[in-house]
Amino acid sequence: MYYIQKKMEISASHRLVLDYESKCTQLHGHNWTITLFCKAKELDQNGMVVDFSRVKHIIKSQMDHKNLNEVFSFNPTAENIARWCVDQIPQCYKAIVQESEGNIAAFESEE
Repeated sequence: MYYIQKKMEISASHRLVLDYESKCTQLHGHNWTITLFCKAKELDQNGMVVDFSRVKHIIKSQMDHKNLNEVFSFNPTAENIARWCVDQIPQCYKAIVQESEGNIAAFESEE
């Protein structure tokens, strides 16, 4: 099995829809750090699991410098964003999303 890891920074705003009072229900921004983990049994015709720049483009083109509430149909929590990232790239099996120092969520596919 071959593995790659791609780490990138995204600047984006969001507000959370919560069933309790929180300052996070107000629009605010983060410099998110997103780390994606991809794997493949065989390398592609270029000798890669997936091109690092393709992974970066797929995520950044949809999220960077955006209001995530306008991008996603789901509540843009770090947990939901981690799941969304995994779903965007077939070779991706795990995502770690850090929205601020010390606040980190991860999603790993069971496949």
